[in-house]
Amino acid sequence: MDWHSTAGLFPGQGSQALGMGADFAERYPIARDTFAQADDMLGYELSSLCWQGPKAQLDETAQTQPALYVCSVAIWRVLLQQFPAARPACLAGHSLGELSALTAAGALDFEPGLRLVAARGRYMQLAGRQAPGAMAAVLALDVEQVRELCAQAQEDSGQVVVLANDNCPGQGVVSGQSAAVDRLLQLAQAAGARRTVKLAVSIAAHSPLMEAALAGYTAVLDDTPLRAPRIPVISNVTAQPLRSASDIRLALREQLTQPVLWTDSMRLLIDAGAQTFLEIGAGNVLVGLLRRIDRRKARYSLSTVAALEALPAPQASA
Repeated sequence: MDWHSTAGLFPGQGSQALGMGADFAERYPIARDTFAQADDMLGYELSSLCWQGPKAQLDETAQTQPALYVCSVAIWRVLLQQFPAARPACLAGHSLGELSALTAAGALDFEPGLRLVAARGRYMQLAGRQAPGAMAAVLALDVEQVRELCAQAQEDSGQVVVLANDNCPGQGVVSGQSAAVDRLLQLAQAAGARRTVKLAVSIAAHSPLMEAALAGYTAVLDDTPLRAPRIPVISNVTAQPLRSASDIRLALREQLTQPVLWTDSMRLLIDAGAQTFLEIGAGNVLVGLLRRIDRRKARYSLSTVAALEALPAPQASA
């Protein structure tokens, strides 16, 4: 496996599961120390929440986001310890996972990163209370068709619904006010969607309803030290590399209300020569999406110690 044709991917909200990161913390002191550092910073036992629950609390946005971030950073640190000479050629993270990618790239240090992620989750959860909404997945329609149906649903309902995630061909996620989302699902079914699934969330992420989160989140973001990444990171908002601290700050702000262009991001990495993809964090959602984008690429989910220790030793190019 050529490390210089390898991309690292970091998961976002929805990938959380009880027990995530526990085997890494048990086996590797660096992972255990990462969780302990997070516990001290946050003032509660995030590690216990990740490993033992309760699940309902782990699934709350204000806890989910720091939990996923810490798990990804812990696994990333173990990966670097096990393969000290190796670095991915490029990184990307799905929604929240972009902050994990920026930390791995050296653009965002762990402690200020955790403070920023905690604020992101907290303000998004508050926005969900102030402007309740819904999200739903639409399968087997192309993304332009979903956008057109969102426009029709907005016109029919008088409420907001937009494309939130272009995850892979045939899988779009919409986000907005409940009546508009319900109307969108009716239109999608009539248009031939193979399946529509209302998601178990109470926030309308990546939609105008998240504007209520922007003031509080931006205040924390503006105080967060950032630097140019040492490894290129692909932006969710533009599906292009983030090259400077100002690029990152703008992208992280816009990310709350703009769609995740995941398909375009993965195609950019593939066109740039990525042959192997490592999902670094909880779950295996992103390698599953990649299979729908290009099944020829090698894919590894590093969500367990066993998976990481079975990884073929990456070879750094000369």
